[in-house]
Amino acid sequence: MKAKTLFKAISLAAALLCAPLSMAQEAASEAPAVNQARDFSELLRNINQRRVVEARDNARREQAFRSDRNQQQKLLNDAKAERTREEQRSERLETTFEENEIRIGELTTQLDARLGSLRELFGVLQQVAGDTRGSLEGSFVSLQQTEDRGQWLGDLAKKMGTATELATIEEMSRLQAILMEEMIGSGEIVTFEQQVTSLSGEQRTVPVTRVGNFALVSDGEFLNYRGIAADVPVIDLARQPESRFTNTIEDFEETAAGELVPLAIDPTRGQLLGVLVNAATWGDRIGSLGGEEGCRMPFCDGDGGPMGSAILILGFIGLLLSLERLFSLFVMGGKVNSQKKSDTASDGNPLGRVLGIYQNNKDVDVETLELKLGEAILGETPKITRNVTIIQVISIVAPLMGLLGTVIGMIQTFQAITLFGTGDPKTMAGGISTALMTTVLGLVVAIPMTLFHAIIAAKSKGIIHVLEEQSAGIIADHAERTGQALE
Repeated sequence: MKAKTLFKAISLAAALLCAPLSMAQEAASEAPAVNQARDFSELLRNINQRRVVEARDNARREQAFRSDRNQQQKLLNDAKAERTREEQRSERLETTFEENEIRIGELTTQLDARLGSLRELFGVLQQVAGDTRGSLEGSFVSLQQTEDRGQWLGDLAKKMGTATELATIEEMSRLQAILMEEMIGSGEIVTFEQQVTSLSGEQRTVPVTRVGNFALVSDGEFLNYRGIAADVPVIDLARQPESRFTNTIEDFEETAAGELVPLAIDPTRGQLLGVLVNAATWGDRIGSLGGEEGCRMPFCDGDGGPMGSAILILGFIGLLLSLERLFSLFVMGGKVNSQKKSDTASDGNPLGRVLGIYQNNKDVDVETLELKLGEAILGETPKITRNVTIIQVISIVAPLMGLLGTVIGMIQTFQAITLFGTGDPKTMAGGISTALMTTVLGLVVAIPMTLFHAIIAAKSKGIIHVLEEQSAGIIADHAERTGQALE
């Protein structure tokens, strides 16, 4: 029993000794296979073999460790040597850098001394090149140039800005040539083919006349120049300026060479033209007939507002009535004058109808004839004076409506001041515009209506006076012929 227990203990110890061998692949490959020991002698022999193998492996590991340690020490020594060399190199570079800085300072001082007044030339050339480049981008003359003068001038300005290299004679000569081209082109009138873009985006090639550096015109219209750097340099204006400006284009285009005619130009290269185009015209302030989209009232898109619209409608009605009355009274006056020269009464005019009453009542007494003729004149008077009172009322009401619109506009202005203060004049512009436009519209309607009323009233009174005069003559002639005395 004791022998079996001792055998088991020795087997367990051998197994524990063999376990570390499985962790080393190389040692396990060289070690002989451990078989189950059959007795104590075999077990002891296996243990001795394993101890020899482990000793040999440990010796090999120690040798490899010493070799690695020696290699690491060599690398460390090499790194220290490299650091020492780099520190020495850094000191040399710092010394060289300081020497170079001193040398650069000396050379800079020497360069400044040698340049002298040429340094001012750098500044002048840089300024001239920069200013010329900006001027050429908006110049009309650039439309006829094929080379990119702006890019070259930009490069020259950049070069002169460094102040390290002198400009060559060729560069200064070219700059002078560009300035001369611009000066000469500013005084030329040239016609050439140019692509023009419409507001809808359609492009067309048309003859364009360049008037110096001040205007581009084509087919009686001004063109908008957006600069040579733009994708579409020349486009149509959103709206042409007033006719007093565009009429000069037509005269200019129809004039033969050598003749002098006035032409509207823009010395600011389009800025004044843009102001004229964007400025509100009288048509914009009053409003367009029919209004804008969504507007149901004539002239409702003007600055006068609803009151201005009412004044214009009233003035339009008064104008129609006045024209109708003037035409009718003119025709009626002509027929009356013709009737005065004729002995035959005609029903186509008031005097003829009055004479017809006399011819139908020649046998009555003077008083009866006088009453009948008076009745006939009273019957003709409403036809002659028709709508005269309405015209007079319109001439009186129009300025009163303008005054009412003025008060409304001032109320709007003070409301804007109350809400937003007086810091921004645009907040008050709407009310002031309404106030002024309604006043103007009221006067514009009242003044011609007053004149029309005076002319129409005088004309109608003249016709009535002719009727009364002829009636009095007829009565006097009848009384004389019948021998009756007039009371």
